[in-house]
Amino acid sequence: MQRMNKIETVKLKALFTSFSKIGISTFGGGYAMIPIIEREIVENRKWIEKDQFLELLTLAQSAPGPLALNTAVFVGYKICKFKGALVSVCGIVIPSFTIILIIALFFSKIKDNQTVIAAFKGIRPAVVALILAPIFGLVKGMEYYKIALAIAAALAVWLLGISPIAFIVLGAIAGLLHVGFIKK
Repeated sequence: MQRMNKIETVKLKALFTSFSKIGISTFGGGYAMIPIIEREIVENRKWIEKDQFLELLTLAQSAPGPLALNTAVFVGYKICKFKGALVSVCGIVIPSFTIILIIALFFSKIKDNQTVIAAFKGIRPAVVALILAPIFGLVKGMEYYKIALAIAAALAVWLLGISPIAFIVLGAIAGLLHVGFIKK
């Protein structure tokens, strides 16, 4: 029993370390963190397979709340159940919270500094690239009609103001019908 606790402790420390590293080194929010989380969890640590990660990512996107936080919850839970989820959340939140707190304390004094303004302008293109990277990663291997559907849905949301929830519900229904009738 003690050996099992030691293994669990090692996993929990590794989860905290991995998600802390992600939390401290990522700018741009949840979507910018996805390729970094995937690289750490799937490629470096080999805790889960890529298809499992994509399933967890889908769950994280459909759950309310910040994407990076939800992803940390689901990955942590997959690795070490409740303790893993808690440790992963702490790992991803504590560094980001600390950095934002420090910035908030000094931001009013430096917000008009031209160097700070230039740095933020320089960071923007990198953040956009980090947000687009997971999209291109998810598109790899998809059939063309699915890509066309995704683009059509995005354009309908953007140009026509249709609620994304409608497309989520329609997608879920289509998936259920596909599995229920076509694959049966």
